[in-house]
Amino acid sequence: MDECFHENDYHVSRRIYSNWVFDQVHERQAQEIQSLRERLSRACRCTDKWAVQKIKGLLPILDWLPKYPVKQWLPGDVVSGVTTGLVCCLQGVAYALLASVAPVYGLYSAFFPILTYFVLGTSRHISVGPFPVTCLMVGSVVMTLAPDEHFLRPVNITGVNETVTDERLMEVDVEAREAQRILVACTMTLLVGLFQVAMGLMQVGFLVRYLSDPLVGGFTTAAAFHVFISQIKTIVSVPIHNHNGFFSFAYTLIDVSRNINQTNIADLIAGLLTIFIVMAVKEINTKFQHKIPVPIPIEVIVTVIASAISHVMDLNSQYGTSIVHSLPMGFAPPQIPTIALIGNILGSSFSTAVVGYAVAVSVAKVYAAKHDYTVDGNQELIAFGVSNIFGGCFSSFVASTALSRTAVQESTGGKSQIAGIISALMVMIVILALGPFLQPLQKSVLAGIVIANLKGMFMQISEVPVLWRQNRTDCLIWIATCLASIVLGLDVGLLAGLVFEMGTVVVRTQFPSCATLGNVPNTNIYKNMKDYKNIDEIPGIKIFKCNSPIYFANIDYFKEKLREEVGFDAVRVFKKRNKALKKIHKLIKKGKLQATENGLVPVASLGVENQAFEKEQVPELEEGASQPDSEVKVQVDWTSELPVSVSVPTVHFHSLMVDFSAVSFLDVVAAKSLKLVVKEFIRIGVSVYIAGCDGELVRRMEALSFFDEEVTRDILFLSVHDAILFIQLETSTENDEDPLAEKVRLTF
Repeated sequence: MDECFHENDYHVSRRIYSNWVFDQVHERQAQEIQSLRERLSRACRCTDKWAVQKIKGLLPILDWLPKYPVKQWLPGDVVSGVTTGLVCCLQGVAYALLASVAPVYGLYSAFFPILTYFVLGTSRHISVGPFPVTCLMVGSVVMTLAPDEHFLRPVNITGVNETVTDERLMEVDVEAREAQRILVACTMTLLVGLFQVAMGLMQVGFLVRYLSDPLVGGFTTAAAFHVFISQIKTIVSVPIHNHNGFFSFAYTLIDVSRNINQTNIADLIAGLLTIFIVMAVKEINTKFQHKIPVPIPIEVIVTVIASAISHVMDLNSQYGTSIVHSLPMGFAPPQIPTIALIGNILGSSFSTAVVGYAVAVSVAKVYAAKHDYTVDGNQELIAFGVSNIFGGCFSSFVASTALSRTAVQESTGGKSQIAGIISALMVMIVILALGPFLQPLQKSVLAGIVIANLKGMFMQISEVPVLWRQNRTDCLIWIATCLASIVLGLDVGLLAGLVFEMGTVVVRTQFPSCATLGNVPNTNIYKNMKDYKNIDEIPGIKIFKCNSPIYFANIDYFKEKLREEVGFDAVRVFKKRNKALKKIHKLIKKGKLQATENGLVPVASLGVENQAFEKEQVPELEEGASQPDSEVKVQVDWTSELPVSVSVPTVHFHSLMVDFSAVSFLDVVAAKSLKLVVKEFIRIGVSVYIAGCDGELVRRMEALSFFDEEVTRDILFLSVHDAILFIQLETSTENDEDPLAEKVRLTF
């Protein structure tokens, strides 16, 4: 090894610090301990500045709108708002199919949530409105609580003179069905909003961090698969039963395959052409995004052309295509959701609230980082919660953000939520005036638009090989969440993925990596001896490191790895030594061993002459001399061969150093077990030291009564090197006796 000095070398000269010495030299800051009453009074204290900050935090529009640079941002916001508004209209109508409600409610869902988010939101770029995943989750609940079978009625047959009701023929009461379905959707939306507002007020926005990127990626990919399967029936326009829950996708595919002979060719051609054209033009938009000032609004173009063709050729009458039919102008009156439904949708509403918020905040933070501003997670919860409550009262379903729509708003020059409010104005124009023009539009065209917009979510599959190379645990989380969500359904699948993710965290902390450290020569650096070649183990000292918090679930594993690294069990060594001492005691009492100041000497009565001790005579007592004490000090060298037939494990070191620099906390169980481990090593003559504990961990150990008269705070050191230097200094100042030899008193 090259030991010459370089210009970047540095040398540090300081005293050796144990934690106790460091605290004596460097005075700790006094920890301010406030009572509950003091904390409450401080939290409730109100000043003008505090009140203004809280109001601006609750209503961010009061902060950014007065500072809005009109000349610089308004032109871009106008262009972005108009473009995004057109996309909002088409996606709102299309995503209404996923929510299993009439298309007009998709327009409402693209309008009302934007109004409240404009006032309460902290993201400048996301486009608020329907999102395919949340729409599908709403749709699954709607189809469960309001299937077609609940709205069957006898068919009325009109004769020449009278109308006859035939009980044998049944038809679906479409009007009653649509009214009930939107009621279910609105109730669920209101409940989702209440969950989000409650989480925002409780400041628990951090909980979404448990939805890791691999988990969200696998979940949204599975959701895209479910969306694709749900739209196949619309593309081919065949009658099927409604399926939800476990293996629903398989039952849907079976129904489609059974009725494939009833496929409407006109709908199939329109749907496939829409998918091909929309995906092709979107690819062009992506490839030439730096050359095209505004992305081509292909969804709008395709919709206008498809509506015109359907109207001119009268596809519904001539070929029996499925069209939008009714898209009334104006807004529906506000309605109060039904409280009786809440018990049936509680779990699904909570999972939908979490998913909608997680996706929206993830997208918002991406654009916030890109444009250098911050997003308040808790305020976003409140903003989306109020938006969903407001929308739920006006016949809307759950709002989040669509990735493709947000990308359009940002890429077309959107700088603030002014673009969002302009897009809402565009949707309002369609609702008030242009709705009837979309009535002849084929539903297969809308389904094609939905499927074409799933490309981004399906492309997440390409992340799997990368994740496998980077971190196989994260890859397994992605795969497990995706498969669970496909097979079990989105709500149960999300829960299963979350449980699996938490399980991987527990497993990784339950079986942490542990290592024996060695010293890089002539440095204060200590590394894993298995990772480097020229690393030396310090004679007489074992350095053990655990790279994990230590708690009840992994303390047994910690002790097991410690036993493996040191090469023996301290309890077994202690028991074997006691057993050996008892036998030695018996031999001495029988006169077969002689206890001297120099150790144990076999006598001739053993039947074997020992030349090594021939010249060493046991001094005889003179007459009248006092008798020796009944207790004799005997020095036993446990590293050499013993005069008794007891196999005592050899201990090759006198000090054990435990590196706690990677340990963030201890719990009660771990502290008790660790304290016993320290005492077990002390009993066999091995000194134990702990290094690298931060102040919080030391205070935690004190609170857990880790220290006592035997295990004192003197075993704590700031660093491994401090402890090593201390041990070497202590051993060098001792006498020349073998530190591994043990002095014991034998009583006769």
